[in-house]
Amino acid sequence: MSLKRKDLLGIQDMPVEEINLVLETAESFKEVSGRDIKKVPTLRGKTVVNLFFEPSTRTRTSFELAAKRLSADVINFAVSASSVSKGETLLDTARNIEAMQADFIVLRHPMAGAPNILAKLLRASIVNAGDGGHEHPTQALLDLYTLREKKREFKGLRLAIVGDIAHSRVARSNIYALTKLGAEVRVIGPPTMMPLEVERLGVKVFYDMDEGLRGVDVIMMLRLQLERQGIALFPSIREYSRLYCLTPERVTLAAPDALVMHPGPINRGVEIAPEVADSVSSVILDQVTNGVAVRMAVLYLLSGGK
Repeated sequence: MSLKRKDLLGIQDMPVEEINLVLETAESFKEVSGRDIKKVPTLRGKTVVNLFFEPSTRTRTSFELAAKRLSADVINFAVSASSVSKGETLLDTARNIEAMQADFIVLRHPMAGAPNILAKLLRASIVNAGDGGHEHPTQALLDLYTLREKKREFKGLRLAIVGDIAHSRVARSNIYALTKLGAEVRVIGPPTMMPLEVERLGVKVFYDMDEGLRGVDVIMMLRLQLERQGIALFPSIREYSRLYCLTPERVTLAAPDALVMHPGPINRGVEIAPEVADSVSSVILDQVTNGVAVRMAVLYLLSGGK
């Protein structure tokens, strides 16, 4: 089995069958990460280049681990020490990398659509690791894997995504994925951080956090995307925290067995209280663990799944 595509650019155009294929394939690769020798020869002889134009801890490191556990050669491209600082374009940079026989380019870029441009012009497989405020498909896939592991079924699952919805690529990819799979998705946040006509994506909109959390099975918190906002969209961090921080009291509004998720990095005390982030309800570290298995599955399936 393999993905019927050369690249993974987003969830919006990904059919349910392919989403399920990635999740099922990730199950077998999670077992690899639990071994004493965490390696299989699946991508031996292949080269994966991590081309990150924005800071990253979890995504870049887990792609590196995923590639190495599949026995691929990995290059981590440091933009600050490259010819990009001399004015070289993204396309020229990528073409030079491909000329060195790179098989995969994992791209994170501040411009929405950058991975799509490279995918049209290069033979190498392009994996979108986050493009501006557009999409972050592998984050959504690892979130789905974690939910399936903990809740088993998506149909009828009630999930609230809380925070800076307008600027979050994580929110966008998760909305596309969860609505396709039959979950009820609520988005909660201030009006200034809500996309125009977001209801068209099939979600329910709440501006009052307490009201939106009532009875949900999953609470997915988001980081404030201050670097993408440009102007202040709320009076102060303190005011935002008062209205939209996930506290222990607010968790009790959800279902008794509700899960707490966060893509990271966490701003403790701003969007989530420390005692909630570290509670038994939190699956934040499970998300990180599952990210390696899911990204192994993506690389494997894009390579032809052999």
